[in-house]
Amino acid sequence: MNVVREPLASVIARHDLAARHALGQHFLLDPGITERIVELSGPLAGRHVVEVGPGPGGLTRALIDSEAASILAVEVDPRAVTIIDELATEAPERLRLIEADATTLDLTTLCPAPRRVISNLPYNVATPLLVGWLRQAAAWERLTLMFQLEVAERICAAPGTSAYGRLGILAQWCARCEAIMRLPPGAFSPPPKVWSAVVEITPHAEQPSPELFRAMEKVTAAAFGQRRKMLRGSLKSIGGEKLLAAADIDGARRAETLDVSEFDRLARIFLAQGT
Repeated sequence: MNVVREPLASVIARHDLAARHALGQHFLLDPGITERIVELSGPLAGRHVVEVGPGPGGLTRALIDSEAASILAVEVDPRAVTIIDELATEAPERLRLIEADATTLDLTTLCPAPRRVISNLPYNVATPLLVGWLRQAAAWERLTLMFQLEVAERICAAPGTSAYGRLGILAQWCARCEAIMRLPPGAFSPPPKVWSAVVEITPHAEQPSPELFRAMEKVTAAAFGQRRKMLRGSLKSIGGEKLLAAADIDGARRAETLDVSEFDRLARIFLAQGT
């Protein structure tokens, strides 16, 4: 689609859309970058895409230009809502806007399948949004998400590394996770203090039940709540000795040494024991 559009910097100035730290806003203005993110997300023909925090609409423009069947934009900032409303006139039958806090919504009820999420997530809600989507991983075909680099590294971290913890275990338990793009602070307006990265999250065919997911959350919360403790100590509040014995895991180990399959075993036993 060859559309002559007002430059994003001009749109931002016209609507006085100064980024707000409280909303975790850092805007992507380079169309080459936003187009590349959409390209890396894979073929979108017939797919229904959710974008959280479109801001001035840089990524939204690239999504409109893609073959996505529909785009659902969720924005909490009234200033940005006005901008996306203007942009919706380009594709009134494909682009729908909801003014709301995405953390309060069940997006699977608002977007038909097959569903994808493609977003430059607001930094302040990126992690809770991801965990919420992981709870519903079976409903999503793929998530292509921008995070602070530190968060992206946690999502993709391997056992035994300093970044490995609860978030990586939950994400890798439910999906294949891969960092596919890194961006320096200067790619954003205003520049954040850190690098950022796009992570591709592709849910596994088999997903844990809601009950098992909650069990995994409890086990990992206990295990990493006192990270430097041995497991027999950190898991004490949830029946550590009995749980570790049933899972055949040495209680002298620390949480960061267990791989995802070992945490899966602990979560399943924890759920079965009804601790």
